[in-house]
Amino acid sequence: MKLDVINLDGGSAGEVELDEALFGLEPRADILHRVVRWQRNKAQAGTHKVKTRSEVSYSTKKIYRQKGTGGARHGSRKAPIFRKGGIYKGPTPRSHAHELPKKVRALGLKMALSDKARNGALIVIDSIDGASKTKALAAQVSKLGWKRALIIDGAEVNENFAKAARNIEGLDVLPTIGANVYDILKRDTLVITKAGVEALEARLK
Repeated sequence: MKLDVINLDGGSAGEVELDEALFGLEPRADILHRVVRWQRNKAQAGTHKVKTRSEVSYSTKKIYRQKGTGGARHGSRKAPIFRKGGIYKGPTPRSHAHELPKKVRALGLKMALSDKARNGALIVIDSIDGASKTKALAAQVSKLGWKRALIIDGAEVNENFAKAARNIEGLDVLPTIGANVYDILKRDTLVITKAGVEALEARLK
C-alpha cells in the first residue's frame, strides 16, 4: 500500500510503499488485548504488602486466662480476627508478569500498526531532524493537528527533536525498538519517519 509522505511544515515529500504484512492486516481485538495486558502486567510494580500476625507490633502476653471466661480460647491479640491484628493471606511483593509467545507479541504490534493505517491515523514523515526549539515545534504540531500523537523514529531518536518535544503535552517520541502496542493504541495519531518505517519492517519481518 502507498502512503503520502509529508515534512514537518506540512508540505509533500513524495510517497512511500508500506508492507501489507505490517500495515494491511485485519486487526483482532483479542490479540491486541492479550498484548496490552501482558505489557501492563509486566510494568506493574507488585510492591503491595501487608503485615501478617508475626509482623504486627503487639504484646505476646496471653490476653486472658484459658478457662472460665465463657469466651473462646485465645493466646494472642495478633490473631487476624482481632482489630489491629495481622492480615490473613494479604498481598505480598510479587511479579505480575506472565509469559506471552514472541509471535503473538509481534502479531499484536503489526495489528496495532494496521489499525492506525486502516483508520487513517497513520502519518509518514520524511524526517524530524529540522526541529530544535520547543516553541517552533509546538507551532508546527498545532498546525498539523497532532493533539495526541506518538512519533516513532529510526534506531535512535534525534536528540535535538527529543529535547524540543519532551515539554509538549500529548506528544511522545520513541525509537523503533521502543515501539509497542500500548503506546500506539493510546494515542490518536501515529507518526512514523521514513527511517522508522524501514527499521520496523526490518524488525518485524
